[in-house]
Amino acid sequence: MKMTQLKPWATPLATGAFTISAVTGLLMFFHIEIGSVEPVHKWLSWLLVASIMAHVVSNWKHFTGYFSQHAGRGVIGVAAFVTVLSLLPLFAENKKEHGKEHQGKIALQALESSSLETIALVVKTTPQNLAEQLGKSGIIVKDNSLTVKEIAKINGKLDKAVLAALLEQAKGSAAKEIDND
Repeated sequence: MKMTQLKPWATPLATGAFTISAVTGLLMFFHIEIGSVEPVHKWLSWLLVASIMAHVVSNWKHFTGYFSQHAGRGVIGVAAFVTVLSLLPLFAENKKEHGKEHQGKIALQALESSSLETIALVVKTTPQNLAEQLGKSGIIVKDNSLTVKEIAKINGKLDKAVLAALLEQAKGSAAKEIDND
């Protein structure tokens, strides 16, 4: 393919792919995962990669010119450095380790999908005690058979916040049990 054939569509395709990636990425960042946001973001990111590569190839002369400027080298260097840093497990929570989800995450998801009655069995207390504990945190429980997700939704809270309040109760119960031993 000749450069003259590549140029007319490389930049518009890169712009379109960037727009898709930016919008879906921002939605995912703010946990607004409606419709097909996540799969569109993941799969159409390949379109962004391909279109940017086509854009760079079609503008190769201009692109290489950036390496002769301090600002161009600086921006490209910082981008490369950040890319390498992002591959290191320094600050990020790795959702997967060697292709498998962390067992703790799986356990938390199971608890978030469990009813108050089930969680009471796990933490060795009664559903009524858990409901009272949540009430002290401003979380109202209308029915002990509701799941953590349902309780969170009704109260306009995050699932993790409701679960944290429940596990705080469990932590207190476990400490008392150890003291009694």
